[in-house]
Amino acid sequence: MGTDFIKTGFFKREERIKNPADFKKLFKNGKKISIQGAKIFFMENGLEINRVGFPLIRGYGNAVQRNLSKRYSREVYRLLKSHLNTGYDILFLVYPGNDSFSSRCDQFRLLLNKAGLIKE
Repeated sequence: MGTDFIKTGFFKREERIKNPADFKKLFKNGKKISIQGAKIFFMENGLEINRVGFPLIRGYGNAVQRNLSKRYSREVYRLLKSHLNTGYDILFLVYPGNDSFSSRCDQFRLLLNKAGLIKE
């Protein structure tokens, strides 16, 4: 599956995971899948939309590197979200190193395929 560069809009407020309790719940109870450089935590949320978060590990570079990494992650997810099954809370945990848009695309696509979250 190639990344289709279609306009999927912005993230709405309800599409983001903001509550620290929700992050803890996903880390503790969610299913996890990991590959080199990234990890995904996900679980069903009972809603008709996906909610997503992009936490970073402690010690992830300086503020510029953290912001760039999150920007790449949000954009890759935005491009892929039209291809995903709905009704899940998803966290993408990214590790330092090899920060580029194309590598992030490959990482997220592989993680979502392994998790079975991509529509058939």
